[in-house]
Amino acid sequence: MKKNFLRLLLSFSIMLVTLPAVTICAGNDASGKQKKEKTEASDLGVKPITGTWINLAYKDVRNKYTNPQSFDNTDPELWKAKVRELSAMGIEYLVFMEVANEGKAYYPSKLMPWWYDKDKQSPVESILDEAARHNMRIFMSTGWAKDQDDNLLDPAIKQRQLQMMEELAALYKNHKAFYGWYLPVEDCLCPIFAEHAVQSANALTEKAKALTPGKKTLISPYGIGLSEFDNPEYEKQLAKLKVDIIAYQDEVGCVRDKFMLPRLKKTWQRLRDIHNRLNIEMWANCETFTWEQGTNDRTSALIPAAYPRLLSQQVAASAAGVDKIISFMFCGIIENPESNYQLGQPVWSNKVYNDYMDWKSRAEYWQLAEAAFMERLANGATAEMMSGRPELKALLDGRVAEEDSKDTRWVKFGKGYHEFVVDLQKKTKLQKAVLRMLNYNLDGIGMPLKVYLFTSSDGKEYKLASIKDAPHFPNNKHDAWIESLLFDRLDENVRYVKVAFEAPQQVYIDEFFVNPVIR
Repeated sequence: MKKNFLRLLLSFSIMLVTLPAVTICAGNDASGKQKKEKTEASDLGVKPITGTWINLAYKDVRNKYTNPQSFDNTDPELWKAKVRELSAMGIEYLVFMEVANEGKAYYPSKLMPWWYDKDKQSPVESILDEAARHNMRIFMSTGWAKDQDDNLLDPAIKQRQLQMMEELAALYKNHKAFYGWYLPVEDCLCPIFAEHAVQSANALTEKAKALTPGKKTLISPYGIGLSEFDNPEYEKQLAKLKVDIIAYQDEVGCVRDKFMLPRLKKTWQRLRDIHNRLNIEMWANCETFTWEQGTNDRTSALIPAAYPRLLSQQVAASAAGVDKIISFMFCGIIENPESNYQLGQPVWSNKVYNDYMDWKSRAEYWQLAEAAFMERLANGATAEMMSGRPELKALLDGRVAEEDSKDTRWVKFGKGYHEFVVDLQKKTKLQKAVLRMLNYNLDGIGMPLKVYLFTSSDGKEYKLASIKDAPHFPNNKHDAWIESLLFDRLDENVRYVKVAFEAPQQVYIDEFFVNPVIR
């Protein structure tokens, strides 16, 4: 095929590009019939997300989509529906972020007035009852004594938390769904866990054990990106804690670093080593969100991150051996498009739902992406099969890069037209191929609009075998993540494979897997 014809084809395709349509019925096959969905964990040991927080209070613009201000968020029917949806997604643990705010309660309190209509069931009770129907487990909150900025050093705040705990225990300690307590002691592990935070957590734990023997206690501190793991006091402070579970915020959504994921992998390993000497479970609190405007800004809404970023977070936590993965925010970030109560950013919260559920059902696309993150995807081609410039050989060397534009394993392509050719050296049955690319808008690194795959028997005459749209996800103001493009159902006996694309900006590729095999 002549190059000028290919350029014309590429240009025509670019003119036709629109935003991708979102599949409304997740889990349907090509005929529209509902597939039986598997929900078991990954064959490679990557853990699914099995817990999430429930947020009852609209606090600020961060809740713009997750808990909109414009409707009654105390409606018991809304929360029953959301609990059912979360259960269907495989969520087993629900954690109340708060059961009171600004001096008013979301449960039938005698300490303070109520936020909800007294003629309706309280949101706390509706969530507890629906969770029990689905054999889910609830962590009850001890906050907020005042609001989201509760000062743990304030004696009045501490006293009100203890009073709330007594009242909640009297109401719900025998409820089937009541599993434990979430202690809102979200202090920073920077550089170590502060003594006042340790004492606050222990005081609440002591009260919890006295009121509800056998119930678990959980905290979820932040700051692992600022932790001094080599400081002997770091482990000593954690060893003082009497809690049962620490669910560390992974801070990927908060963009603690420019490229958080490479360091996070090492961080989880360090924490696992510490927890092996502690009698405390280690959970990962994977952040599913990114930001509509500025990061870590109360005037910026939380919106869903691309699922490949979250999958990499799951892989990092699982590889380190965390006990469970939960998430600060599922509800309003990852939303079932068939819900009667659709919270979340329009379109893209549904897209992430479909991607996550496809991963859980072991769709081939996500199995291959996951295996590549785990460095368990073997390439059926080798570096000497790459034609052209020497640096292109890295595309077949079996080495994958990380979410960092400075990783030397990325092969860089500038704006414009590009192609490369793989000589398989003999007639080979080509069945599938995977192209891995970095998406990092802040450095001007993104996707080609379409990628073309050609095949040939003699290296002279090429046949167009497949055209694929590159993945598109618009919530890319802050994050770096790795996308995969799968060419499947090829089933051709060929010797040469050519990949071509027109890049509207820089494109970074680390590997072109030919007939990949999961090890």
